[in-house]
Amino acid sequence: MKLFVLLGAAAAALAAPFAAAAQAPAAQQQPQRQQTVVIHAGTLLAVPGQAPRRNASVIVEGRRIVEVRDGFVDVPGARVVDLRDHTVLPGLIDMHVHLRGLDDRLQARLQAPFRDYEDEAYTALLHARTTLLAGFTTVRDLGNEPRMVTTLRDVIEAGQFAGPTIVAAGRGISVSGGHGDVNGLNRDLTDIGRARADNVCNGADDCRRAVRAQISAGADVIKFSATGGVLSNVAGGLNRQMMMDEMQAIVETARTFGRKVAAHAHGVDGINAALEAGVDSIEHGTFTDDRTFQLYRRSGAWYVPTLLAPAAAVADGERGALTPAQYQKAREAAGNAERSFARALREGVNIAFGTDSGVSRHGDNAQEFALMVRNGMTPAAAIRSATVGAATLLGRETTIGTIEAGKDADIIAVAGDPLQDVRLLENVGFVMKHGRVHKLNGERQLTSAD
Repeated sequence: MKLFVLLGAAAAALAAPFAAAAQAPAAQQQPQRQQTVVIHAGTLLAVPGQAPRRNASVIVEGRRIVEVRDGFVDVPGARVVDLRDHTVLPGLIDMHVHLRGLDDRLQARLQAPFRDYEDEAYTALLHARTTLLAGFTTVRDLGNEPRMVTTLRDVIEAGQFAGPTIVAAGRGISVSGGHGDVNGLNRDLTDIGRARADNVCNGADDCRRAVRAQISAGADVIKFSATGGVLSNVAGGLNRQMMMDEMQAIVETARTFGRKVAAHAHGVDGINAALEAGVDSIEHGTFTDDRTFQLYRRSGAWYVPTLLAPAAAVADGERGALTPAQYQKAREAAGNAERSFARALREGVNIAFGTDSGVSRHGDNAQEFALMVRNGMTPAAAIRSATVGAATLLGRETTIGTIEAGKDADIIAVAGDPLQDVRLLENVGFVMKHGRVHKLNGERQLTSAD
């Protein structure tokens, strides 16, 4: 009996604070008002592709933009961020990154046998912070260990760590022997790797299973390899690797779960087949023909060019950081990607910004803009591809991509005019993500997430 009395007393003691809170005046139970921040923008590129506004104020409360007003307004009690000599624009979106892995390709190969999931998780966290400070407030991670990247996505979203919003694909789906399968290792390591992999499929039914496995692990988007890839150690070139019924099964299954589908595709035969299968985006899109652009127009699919990647891969090959098979494919891809990009511009294809960072260095994402402009895109269109366009491809155009009332306060700024010199975006001086200032005057600002 004494035991029950003691337990009852303990329970009452534990419940007391909650009971007191319930009886407290309503005013005391109201959450504290979120801080208001007012950004004074000398030039405001609120909707990339439209004319900028001069001398405007962006009013942020909590994680949302609540108002955009002409002039430099004062709001009582608000924090003022003075960017009167800057161009203020929406946070940038990179539609193709891989956050895990060492930036140095040679070191990555040497250390791969000794790195575990924990090593990769901490590396990915550092890459995420570096990417955010470079001005990219949203990224689409198109190939990673599923639990690691979805956990990173969730802790960043909860505000526990600094990083961009992550839209995660989990592991990219591949056929046996293809780009995304375990290859190039000795037979013991290959057997171990394949026993753990749930992303490899052969035949339509098996590819449905692979899609469901990634969604079960938390994938927001599905990525599959329609063709060979540069960095898989397979000497089969960059042509098509997956059959039409397999691609169609992937797309159909993803659609039943409300997921969009991105197709890694270099060779023209694989690009065209993926477009016919109904994918939402083509990643890389290196080799094209007349049929390719007919299919882009007919399907409305997006093209994510990743022009940085071939140049980075060739440089790695020249210093001995790639295998012979990888280096050969890197040389095949170099140059062709830029030619296909230039034609896509002329053909009016929907283009969304993407870099394949992880092949190139994290934090250098904005170097992609100069390559786009060099190959015929205007700075205004390039910026729009990394804001309005990318947000549309993600299906998140109602929350990101522009600076408008009701949208997430994902905002960056640069000194000078990026519409005249797009390379200014390589040196972002101000970064706000979900209303938190992470960088000001070019210096990192510590927040509760650091």
